[in-house]
Amino acid sequence: LHMGKTMKEDLTVVVKYIKQLYPPEFNVFSIYAELYHDYFASQAKKNAESHLEDKDIYLLLSWVHNFYLKEMRKDHALAMELDKVKLGSLLPSSLSKELEKKYLDSEVVTVKNSLSKCLDKEIQGWKEDVEPEKLNGHYQSELLGIFAIQSLYSGQKRAEDISTAVGEELSRRLLRELLPFLQSYRDAFEDFKEKSRKHTNYKPILIANINNCWNFR
Repeated sequence: LHMGKTMKEDLTVVVKYIKQLYPPEFNVFSIYAELYHDYFASQAKKNAESHLEDKDIYLLLSWVHNFYLKEMRKDHALAMELDKVKLGSLLPSSLSKELEKKYLDSEVVTVKNSLSKCLDKEIQGWKEDVEPEKLNGHYQSELLGIFAIQSLYSGQKRAEDISTAVGEELSRRLLRELLPFLQSYRDAFEDFKEKSRKHTNYKPILIANINNCWNFR
Protein backbone atom coordinates (compact mmCIF):
# COMPACT_ATOMS: atom_id res chain seq x y z
CA LEU A 1 0.00 0.00 0.00
CA HIS A 2 2.85 2.37 0.81
CA MET A 3 4.55 1.58 -2.50
CA GLY A 4 1.28 2.09 -4.37
CA LYS A 5 0.66 5.44 -2.70
CA THR A 6 4.22 6.55 -3.49
CA MET A 7 3.87 5.46 -7.11
CA LYS A 8 0.62 7.41 -7.49
CA GLU A 9 2.05 10.57 -5.91
CA ASP A 10 5.24 10.43 -7.98
CA LEU A 11 3.45 9.77 -11.27
CA THR A 12 1.12 12.67 -10.51
CA VAL A 13 4.16 14.93 -10.15
CA VAL A 14 5.52 13.59 -13.45
CA VAL A 15 2.24 14.39 -15.24
CA LYS A 16 1.83 17.86 -13.74
CA TYR A 17 5.38 19.19 -13.61
CA ILE A 18 8.04 17.02 -15.25
CA LYS A 19 6.52 15.70 -18.48
CA GLN A 20 6.34 19.12 -20.17
CA LEU A 21 10.04 19.81 -19.48
CA TYR A 22 11.07 17.11 -21.99
CA PRO A 23 10.41 16.61 -25.70
CA PRO A 24 7.41 14.29 -26.36
CA GLU A 25 9.64 11.63 -27.93
CA PHE A 26 11.35 11.12 -24.56
CA ASN A 27 8.15 9.44 -23.24
CA VAL A 28 9.02 10.55 -19.73
CA PHE A 29 5.80 9.29 -18.14
CA SER A 30 6.20 5.85 -19.73
CA ILE A 31 9.76 5.56 -18.43
CA TYR A 32 8.74 6.39 -14.86
CA ALA A 33 5.66 4.13 -14.98
CA GLU A 34 7.59 1.18 -16.43
CA LEU A 35 10.41 1.48 -13.89
CA TYR A 36 7.92 1.57 -11.03
CA HIS A 37 5.99 -1.33 -12.53
CA ASP A 38 9.14 -3.44 -12.99
CA TYR A 39 10.09 -2.90 -9.35
CA PHE A 40 6.54 -3.67 -8.21
CA ALA A 41 6.53 -6.84 -10.30
CA SER A 42 9.84 -8.01 -8.83
CA GLN A 43 8.48 -7.52 -5.29
CA ALA A 44 5.20 -9.25 -6.11
CA LYS A 45 7.04 -12.22 -7.65
CA LYS A 46 9.35 -12.43 -4.64
CA ASN A 47 6.36 -12.50 -2.29
CA ALA A 48 4.47 -15.00 -4.42
CA GLU A 49 7.40 -17.43 -4.38
CA SER A 50 7.78 -17.29 -0.60
CA HIS A 51 5.68 -19.27 1.89
CA LEU A 52 2.34 -17.50 2.17
CA GLU A 53 -0.56 -18.09 4.52
CA ASP A 54 -4.03 -18.35 2.97
CA LYS A 55 -4.89 -14.77 3.94
CA ASP A 56 -1.66 -13.50 2.39
CA ILE A 57 -2.42 -15.29 -0.88
CA TYR A 58 -5.82 -13.62 -0.99
CA LEU A 59 -4.34 -10.17 -0.33
CA LEU A 60 -1.62 -10.60 -2.94
CA LEU A 61 -4.10 -11.78 -5.58
CA SER A 62 -6.44 -8.90 -4.71
CA TRP A 63 -3.60 -6.45 -5.18
CA VAL A 64 -2.38 -7.94 -8.47
CA HIS A 65 -5.81 -8.39 -10.10
CA ASN A 66 -7.91 -5.65 -8.58
CA PHE A 67 -6.28 -2.90 -6.55
CA TYR A 68 -3.13 -2.21 -8.56
CA LEU A 69 -3.57 0.86 -10.82
CA LYS A 70 -7.31 1.00 -9.98
CA GLU A 71 -6.91 3.91 -7.54
CA MET A 72 -4.59 5.71 -9.93
CA ARG A 73 -7.15 5.51 -12.73
CA LYS A 74 -9.56 7.52 -10.59
CA ASP A 75 -7.32 10.48 -11.40
CA HIS A 76 -8.32 11.52 -14.93
CA ALA A 77 -4.87 12.81 -15.91
CA LEU A 78 -3.15 9.65 -14.69
CA ALA A 79 -5.74 7.41 -16.35
CA MET A 80 -5.13 9.05 -19.74
CA GLU A 81 -1.37 8.53 -19.45
CA LEU A 82 -1.64 4.97 -18.10
CA ASP A 83 -3.84 4.01 -21.06
CA LYS A 84 -0.91 4.80 -23.34
CA VAL A 85 1.45 2.49 -21.43
CA LYS A 86 1.05 -1.31 -21.61
CA LEU A 87 2.33 -2.34 -18.19
CA GLY A 88 1.00 -5.92 -18.16
CA SER A 89 0.44 -8.09 -15.09
CA LEU A 90 2.52 -7.92 -11.93
CA LEU A 91 2.90 -11.72 -11.86
CA PRO A 92 3.81 -14.27 -14.55
CA SER A 93 0.69 -16.12 -15.70
CA SER A 94 1.89 -19.50 -14.40
CA LEU A 95 2.62 -18.11 -10.92
CA SER A 96 -0.69 -16.26 -10.80
CA LYS A 97 -2.57 -19.46 -11.75
CA GLU A 98 -0.71 -21.39 -9.06
CA LEU A 99 -1.72 -18.87 -6.39
CA GLU A 100 -5.31 -18.83 -7.65
CA LYS A 101 -5.49 -22.62 -7.36
CA LYS A 102 -4.16 -22.51 -3.78
CA TYR A 103 -6.65 -19.79 -2.91
CA LEU A 104 -9.60 -21.64 -4.48
CA ASP A 105 -8.69 -24.92 -2.77
CA SER A 106 -8.44 -23.16 0.57
CA GLU A 107 -11.70 -21.24 0.11
CA VAL A 108 -13.62 -24.40 -0.81
CA VAL A 109 -12.36 -26.16 2.33
CA THR A 110 -13.27 -23.13 4.47
CA VAL A 111 -16.84 -22.92 3.14
CA LYS A 112 -17.27 -26.70 3.24
CA ASN A 113 -16.21 -26.81 6.92
CA SER A 114 -18.50 -23.88 7.70
CA LEU A 115 -21.49 -25.65 6.14
CA SER A 116 -20.69 -28.86 7.99
CA LYS A 117 -20.47 -27.05 11.34
CA CYS A 118 -23.78 -25.31 10.68
CA LEU A 119 -25.52 -28.61 9.98
CA ASP A 120 -23.97 -30.33 13.02
CA LYS A 121 -25.12 -27.53 15.33
CA GLU A 122 -28.58 -27.56 13.77
CA ILE A 123 -28.96 -31.32 14.25
CA GLN A 124 -27.80 -30.94 17.86
CA GLY A 125 -30.58 -28.38 18.37
CA TRP A 126 -33.14 -30.84 17.00
CA LYS A 127 -31.90 -33.57 19.36
CA GLU A 128 -32.08 -31.23 22.34
CA ASP A 129 -35.61 -30.16 21.34
CA VAL A 130 -34.65 -26.47 21.15
CA GLU A 131 -37.39 -24.19 19.83
CA PRO A 132 -36.27 -22.52 16.58
CA GLU A 133 -35.76 -18.76 16.36
CA LYS A 134 -38.49 -16.59 14.88
CA LEU A 135 -37.76 -14.09 12.12
CA ASN A 136 -40.54 -11.61 11.33
CA GLY A 137 -42.95 -13.84 13.24
CA HIS A 138 -41.99 -17.02 11.34
CA TYR A 139 -39.94 -19.95 12.51
CA GLN A 140 -36.55 -19.90 10.86
CA SER A 141 -33.27 -21.75 11.24
CA GLU A 142 -30.70 -19.02 11.76
CA LEU A 143 -27.81 -21.44 11.27
CA LEU A 144 -29.00 -23.08 8.06
CA GLY A 145 -31.41 -20.56 6.60
CA ILE A 146 -29.14 -17.57 7.15
CA PHE A 147 -25.58 -18.32 8.29
CA ALA A 148 -24.91 -21.25 5.92
CA ILE A 149 -26.13 -19.26 2.93
CA GLN A 150 -24.10 -16.24 4.03
CA SER A 151 -21.00 -18.46 4.14
CA LEU A 152 -21.58 -19.43 0.51
CA TYR A 153 -22.31 -15.88 -0.56
CA SER A 154 -19.36 -14.37 1.34
CA GLY A 155 -16.95 -16.90 -0.14
CA GLN A 156 -18.14 -16.15 -3.64
CA LYS A 157 -18.06 -12.38 -3.05
CA ARG A 158 -14.44 -12.55 -1.85
CA ALA A 159 -13.47 -14.46 -4.98
CA GLU A 160 -15.27 -12.00 -7.26
CA ASP A 161 -13.37 -9.17 -5.59
CA ILE A 162 -10.17 -10.73 -6.95
CA SER A 163 -11.48 -11.16 -10.49
CA THR A 164 -14.58 -12.25 -12.39
CA ALA A 165 -12.84 -15.43 -13.60
CA VAL A 166 -11.82 -16.46 -10.07
CA GLY A 167 -15.36 -15.75 -8.86
CA GLU A 168 -16.88 -17.92 -11.58
CA GLU A 169 -14.51 -20.79 -10.86
CA LEU A 170 -15.26 -20.69 -7.12
CA SER A 171 -18.98 -20.56 -7.87
CA ARG A 172 -18.69 -23.79 -9.88
CA ARG A 173 -16.73 -25.47 -7.10
CA LEU A 174 -19.09 -24.37 -4.35
CA LEU A 175 -22.11 -25.64 -6.27
CA ARG A 176 -20.43 -29.05 -6.36
CA GLU A 177 -20.01 -28.87 -2.57
CA LEU A 178 -23.56 -27.67 -2.03
CA LEU A 179 -25.17 -30.84 -3.42
CA PRO A 180 -23.69 -33.31 -0.87
CA PHE A 181 -24.38 -30.79 1.90
CA LEU A 182 -28.05 -30.57 0.94
CA GLN A 183 -28.26 -34.36 0.67
CA SER A 184 -26.81 -34.70 4.19
CA TYR A 185 -29.25 -32.07 5.41
CA ARG A 186 -32.19 -33.89 3.82
CA ASP A 187 -31.13 -37.29 5.24
CA ALA A 188 -30.72 -35.86 8.74
CA PHE A 189 -34.07 -34.10 8.55
CA GLU A 190 -35.86 -37.25 7.34
CA ASP A 191 -34.31 -39.13 10.26
CA PHE A 192 -35.52 -36.46 12.68
CA LYS A 193 -39.07 -36.58 11.28
CA GLU A 194 -39.26 -40.34 11.78
CA LYS A 195 -37.71 -40.59 15.25
CA SER A 196 -38.63 -37.36 17.07
CA ARG A 197 -42.41 -37.09 16.81
CA LYS A 198 -42.77 -36.84 20.61
CA HIS A 199 -40.52 -33.75 20.86
CA THR A 200 -42.25 -30.69 22.30
CA ASN A 201 -40.95 -28.53 19.45
CA TYR A 202 -41.45 -31.13 16.73
CA LYS A 203 -43.89 -29.00 14.74
CA PRO A 204 -41.93 -25.67 15.03
CA ILE A 205 -38.76 -27.47 13.90
CA LEU A 206 -40.61 -28.89 10.88
CA ILE A 207 -41.90 -25.43 9.97
CA ALA A 208 -38.46 -23.84 10.35
CA ASN A 209 -36.90 -26.38 8.00
CA ILE A 210 -39.68 -26.03 5.45
CA ASN A 211 -39.00 -22.28 5.48
CA ASN A 212 -35.30 -23.01 4.91
CA CYS A 213 -36.11 -24.65 1.56
CA TRP A 214 -37.14 -21.34 0.03
CA ASN A 215 -33.91 -19.66 1.14
CA PHE A 216 -31.73 -22.40 -0.31
CA ARG A 217 -33.59 -22.27 -3.62
